Amino acid sequence: MSGVRCMWMRGGTSKGGYFLADDLPSDTAARDAFLLRVMGSPDPRQIDGMGGADPLTSKVAVVRKSARAGVDVDYLFLQVFVDQAIVTDAQNCGNILAGIGPFAIERGLVAAQDGETRVAIFMENTGQVAVATVQTPDGVVRYDGDASISGVPGTAAPIPLAFRDTAGSSCGALLPTGNGVDEIDGVKVTLIDNGMPCVVIAATDVGVTGYEDRDTLDADDAMKAKVEAIRLKAGPLMNLGDVSDKSVPKMMLIAAPRDGGAIAVRSLIPHRVHASIGVLGAVSVATACLIEGSPAAALAVVPEGRSLTLGVEHPTGVTECVVTLDEAGAPVEAGMLRTARKLMDGEVFA
Repeated sequence: MSGVRCMWMRGGTSKGGYFLADDLPSDTAARDAFLLRVMGSPDPRQIDGMGGADPLTSKVAVVRKSARAGVDVDYLFLQVFVDQAIVTDAQNCGNILAGIGPFAIERGLVAAQDGETRVAIFMENTGQVAVATVQTPDGVVRYDGDASISGVPGTAAPIPLAFRDTAGSSCGALLPTGNGVDEIDGVKVTLIDNGMPCVVIAATDVGVTGYEDRDTLDADDAMKAKVEAIRLKAGPLMNLGDVSDKSVPKMMLIAAPRDGGAIAVRSLIPHRVHASIGVLGAVSVATACLIEGSPAAALAVVPEGRSLTLGVEHPTGVTECVVTLDEAGAPVEAGMLRTARKLMDGEVFA
């Protein structure tokens, strides 16, 4: 087929293709087949496509101008599996979200203001709204700046993201079972969804410390088998059904912080270990630290107050989440600082 207009961007600690919805096939099966070809899946190296042989670099954003009141654009996230012929919209991605504001402005979906431009984004995967603040001096998107985030070398322009009403985005409730602690296969877990469905487990309960590097954990087949058995049983409990072919829930192995944060985590997404941690996964883990009696609360170092900055330590640094609580102590808003960079703008072929 002929080339399709596409912008390749780094969003947060992920990377992928950003498309206008009208530039992709309207039929879902045809769209997915096209995206598999674009990424070079299924193939562990993705040698015949744009994918980087890692789930973090095999992602797609589909964007359209929104008809919703108070919203600028609608954003659909698609995860293209690396070594399977699967394209799924079963989750959101807060890292790719970081590039939506700049992309929408670059494509003329949102008029740039002088100084900074706020872009309200409806996340189709979860039905939630995020607001991105993009630096636009003289009405032009700025990508260079002094903001740094863990997992990305160098600095870039800051893109603050504010999330509202993320609780239960995929599972119907912050705690889909109604419990702060459940037990699966003899292991205490917190099943939580504050923007990303997660199973939060003390790392020591599955035979690791929670401080290992990514390669060490990825090579631990016994641990991964135990974690996967828990995940498969957690899926129905979280209103996600059979998750054997789904990329959610994410599995979060937690430990006490060692680098000044609130909690340390190693994230499985769900079968490979994340090089860092996803934005909304970090928000869910940070929120789990506030659940009384949970494995996370037992290990976390949490400051006082109703607006809490919680550092989530991961293999490549610390991701800081800001969680605002209501008077009853329930989370009502979560925020995070991300960056993004335009890498390529042109046509991609399948």
